[in-house]
Amino acid sequence: MQQQISVITLGVADLARSKRFYSVGFGWSPIFENEEIVFYQMNGLILGTWLDGGLEGDMLRDGLKRPGAFSLAHNVRNRDDVAPLMDRLASSGGRILRRADAPPQGGFRGYVADPDNHSWEIAFNPTWRIDERGLVTFGL
Repeated sequence: MQQQISVITLGVADLARSKRFYSVGFGWSPIFENEEIVFYQMNGLILGTWLDGGLEGDMLRDGLKRPGAFSLAHNVRNRDDVAPLMDRLASSGGRILRRADAPPQGGFRGYVADPDNHSWEIAFNPTWRIDERGLVTFGL
């Protein structure tokens, strides 16, 4: 079986507030949107933000909980890009969880919560390659 993730969908309480974070903060452009969901084309997968009620109904689950026991990550090409992106995300409706610093394993990273408290790691890893299309390759 091919190792791939096609779509990650996050439940959100307010679509406009969420869209501001992702469109203004990250600078991402929606590829589709309606009154319930916004899709962003990533480099090989799609990120969806869906109003909680619609996502719960689609999954036949009640009471989506936040924060979840996961973190999404956005890697940048340069160490000096981490803190300014975190600040832009915070000014676009996010909240800084952990200021950027150098972890023991190397690199540079910090954490930001989106308006619905989903955690994003903003990271620079000098051993991971990011190609011209934005595809990240694990490296040691």
